[in-house]
Amino acid sequence: MLTLNKLVIASNNPGKLREIAAILAPLKIEVLPQAAFGVPEAEEPHCTFVENALAKARHASRLTGLPALADDSGVCVHALGGEPGVHSARYAGTADAVDRETQDRLNNEKLLQALAGTDDRSAHYCCVIVLVRHADDPQPLIAEAEWHGEILEVPRGNGGFGYDPFFLIPELGRTGAELAAAEKNALSHRGRALAVLVQRLRELPQD
Repeated sequence: MLTLNKLVIASNNPGKLREIAAILAPLKIEVLPQAAFGVPEAEEPHCTFVENALAKARHASRLTGLPALADDSGVCVHALGGEPGVHSARYAGTADAVDRETQDRLNNEKLLQALAGTDDRSAHYCCVIVLVRHADDPQPLIAEAEWHGEILEVPRGNGGFGYDPFFLIPELGRTGAELAAAEKNALSHRGRALAVLVQRLRELPQD
């Protein structure tokens, strides 16, 4: 396996940080949020998850001098042509002055308004994980996964974050917010993408 002693996570989202740290725990890598180094949020101007994830990872690695991992993820609603997609975190607009809980509420309100009167409420979460060994890594490790479900009109559950209270997994009859953390990590788009990444790390030769 590629030898990594320390890894910076290019995110300030506490929910993402918890999930990523829990899934990477077996690798015995010291995982640190970019905020620990005073790294500001990277610009995410791209229209694809992979480009934004790569931009965030390179940004964090360049400012810390450490290997960096970034994910870009969001919910893609089929009736809305894939929106919110890469705009999921700020779907209701840029609101740096509001807390994460308020931002989530505003995003969900906008999504429900956009879907009002729509019969097709199918959607999927997409997650792309990028790991760079250094800022100019010419061959970053990339893993991707999806999690399929549908958007409810009424929220259910107190766990998760983002769109999870409205994201129903039909085969389970529960939303992402009704799953225990370990169960969500095993099933979710982020959990699956990280599992792929962990396997790829295990298969790499030792440095």
